[in-house]
Amino acid sequence: MSTKKKINSAKDQKRIRKSFDDAFKVTVVLEALKETMTINELASKYAVHPNQISTWKKQFVENSVQVFSGNNKDRQELDQLRSERDRLVHQIGEQAVDIEFLKKNLKKLNLL
Repeated sequence: MSTKKKINSAKDQKRIRKSFDDAFKVTVVLEALKETMTINELASKYAVHPNQISTWKKQFVENSVQVFSGNNKDRQELDQLRSERDRLVHQIGEQAVDIEFLKKNLKKLNLL
């Protein structure tokens, strides 16, 4: 019976996933791109599975175009925010003129 408990307890243990920060990933990928070491050598050096290095390398290469192209979505959002700001500044200006006009006319009518 004790052997079954040991087997069951080993099955019940959950694996803990490793999480790597972006700086670490970039370091590993840049070394992989240099090709001075094989993927397997890098995997043992950094204690990462070779498939993980290949995945990071693929993601890095696929997304590298964004570095030089700039993010169109951010640029569009910035333009939209600027136009919204300009519209609001214009609206505030119109309201200030209206308020001054009303104050002037209320003073003339002795209501203020």
